[in-house]
Amino acid sequence: MPPLLPIIGQSALVWAFLFSVLTAVELALPRGRQPFAARVQGMAFWAVAIPVTAIGNLALYRLWQSLGVRPLVKVPLDVPWAGWAAAILAPLAAAFVADFFFYWCHRAQHRFLWRFHAVHHSIRDLSAVNSYHHLSEFAVQFLLIGIPTSLIVADPQRTAVTLGVLLALQPIFLHSPTSLHLGPLRLLFADNRFHRIHHSVEERHFDHNFGAFTSVWDRLFGTVHMPGRDEWPDVGLAEIDQPRGLGEWLTLPWRFGREPAGAVGKPPATEPMGASPVA
Repeated sequence: MPPLLPIIGQSALVWAFLFSVLTAVELALPRGRQPFAARVQGMAFWAVAIPVTAIGNLALYRLWQSLGVRPLVKVPLDVPWAGWAAAILAPLAAAFVADFFFYWCHRAQHRFLWRFHAVHHSIRDLSAVNSYHHLSEFAVQFLLIGIPTSLIVADPQRTAVTLGVLLALQPIFLHSPTSLHLGPLRLLFADNRFHRIHHSVEERHFDHNFGAFTSVWDRLFGTVHMPGRDEWPDVGLAEIDQPRGLGEWLTLPWRFGREPAGAVGKPPATEPMGASPVA
């Protein structure tokens, strides 16, 4: 196994760059006001989550490799005739493949693992930095995304540098409270307005917009809700408050449903968000 410190350091630098870029965008083109304290708290949670996730994923992938499992399917992404266009088209195709597994993992989290995924949905001051998950989710995503995608060779050999940065920014941009959005491209790609619906406190939005990269899978499987021009709902959970400290963050799955939200102005929920049967 490679030394852990360089891996953790590299992960931290990448995340710091992504968070810095999107926080700058949020401050320059804001959609509402975000408390500075919430961003600081989000960074504190990520300071724990990034090294734990890096170490955990490395250990799980090494274990998976040690079993000698080989890919079952090869997706021909780098086709010679495409020339330079392959550096753009191939990574986009790989992202569509990966998002298919993410989509179904995400739906499984809402149906069977809700109390853990609810940590992410409990966030009311949602932003690029303040978009943390519970530590348990890296293991779930390894099982439901990492293992299936490891059986499909779909990694492009060439990626345009700019596109690579955009692909890395996009899943964090989904949570950004900024007036910047993708406009008509939302018909194909998920953006912050599309994903805001997924986090909404409004019951009519529950169990919609599961895709993180594309809106195609939501369209295909009947879970899409395209936001209107001014549709920007409040987010969070009515039945529980967002974590206010490290201990609350780690223990929220076991406290879920057992204590009041303690928040003002959130409508009462007839059932936990995302707990309704998935279409």
